[in-house]
Amino acid sequence: MEKRTLGKSGLQVSALGLGCMGLSYGYGPATDRKEAIALIRKAYELGVTFFDTAEAYGPFINEEVVGEAVEPFRDQVVIATKFGFEEGNAAKGLDSRPERIRQVTDEALRRLRTDRIDLFYQHRVDPKVPMEDVAGTVKELIQQGKVNHFGMSEAGVESIRKAHAVQPVAALQSEYSLWWREPEKEIIPLLEELGIGFVPFSPLGKGFLTGKITENTTFAKGDYRGNVFPRFSEENRKANMKFVEFLNEIALQKNVTPAQIALAWLLAQKPWIVPIPGTTKVSRLQENLGATEITLTSDELKQIKDAVSKIEVKGARYPETMQNRVGR
Repeated sequence: MEKRTLGKSGLQVSALGLGCMGLSYGYGPATDRKEAIALIRKAYELGVTFFDTAEAYGPFINEEVVGEAVEPFRDQVVIATKFGFEEGNAAKGLDSRPERIRQVTDEALRRLRTDRIDLFYQHRVDPKVPMEDVAGTVKELIQQGKVNHFGMSEAGVESIRKAHAVQPVAALQSEYSLWWREPEKEIIPLLEELGIGFVPFSPLGKGFLTGKITENTTFAKGDYRGNVFPRFSEENRKANMKFVEFLNEIALQKNVTPAQIALAWLLAQKPWIVPIPGTTKVSRLQENLGATEITLTSDELKQIKDAVSKIEVKGARYPETMQNRVGR
């Protein structure tokens, strides 16, 4: 698979990474541990070298699964994990105090069965802790050899600038897809200016852009799409099917799938963008990775841009409590 470098950091990864969260958290019951490990190892066999996790996924369980899965080929892959929540629990609130960052580092290293974290993200900006203190703490961890690169997630322009001035930010991880293009306004120009890579999570719109979710879909218990994300209400799903219908048209023209078009579109935006779609199925993993072999012409990219700009997306991507944590 093609390799990409995240900004000016020198951190080289596969063009598509694997978001591992859904194997343990957020999308219904956790995948059987053996199956989850087998899926991660299959991804590596297929060329994926970038695996994304966080202490908050589980909490803790997802890091353990990723650590066990990549242990046989640890030196050939890049592991990204995150700090930033009280006791690793997103429901308890934010905590990026320097002492907590150091604690998370040591605990994550143990769970991941490794001696260094390749990319360490602040999961959400903590307004109670000066960004200079957060970046300074990660800088010390890099000097100690426990961390290789610093990242941020869903951060705003001012926070990114402040952090980058203390310790260069290798990558920003935020939501970006054909139906969430907010980063194009301020974030992507800033990342280009500063030489920071972009790692879009939910590049398939939390599964919606695959075309497999309809107004009649029932979500499993524990699946955030069922009762947390406004965009996934039955009414909004019905209204947003225009997106999927359009993607289907393009996909049919090229004899590929809507998911592959959505990922190929992201890959075509910038050479330093590395999406991290997640899945629990090997067939979907193979489908997603097939997107790296699809080339969209300038005419096709213009056709997609013109069409999606005319489609109004119904429903907020986050409830207010979650939205208040982003863009700070």
